[in-house]
Amino acid sequence: MIFRRDAKVGLISRVPLFATCSQPELARVAGIMTQLDEPEGKVLIREGEPGRDFFVLAEGTAEVRKGNRRVKTLGPGDFVGEIALLTDAPRTATVRTTSPVSVLRVTSKGFAELLETSPTIQRKIRKALADRVAPTVL
Repeated sequence: MIFRRDAKVGLISRVPLFATCSQPELARVAGIMTQLDEPEGKVLIREGEPGRDFFVLAEGTAEVRKGNRRVKTLGPGDFVGEIALLTDAPRTATVRTTSPVSVLRVTSKGFAELLETSPTIQRKIRKALADRVAPTVL
């Protein structure tokens, strides 16, 4: 299935990073997303590697592993890699598909260009990220 912009907007509107964005702002974010269809067993993110992509799972399932331990199972609407959009930090876990999936992908380069051209989106996303990270710092 090919996801149109309104379906992309619907998915990303549930992502906490974009929760305070308006519909036009969400449409701009959706505009930089590409859809990838991947088979079962595909590694989307590998622990320890540099992060350059953010993914929203549109269809299918994936699992998150830290070392040999399964941490979480992901389904439609779940997302991974958001820290990579704003930092060069290495990946903290591996994400592998457990069924065929459709994911919406944002590259850090595309995201940086979006933030440069939209200070309002930049402020909202940086606040959401700070709110998300702050409880883990204490």
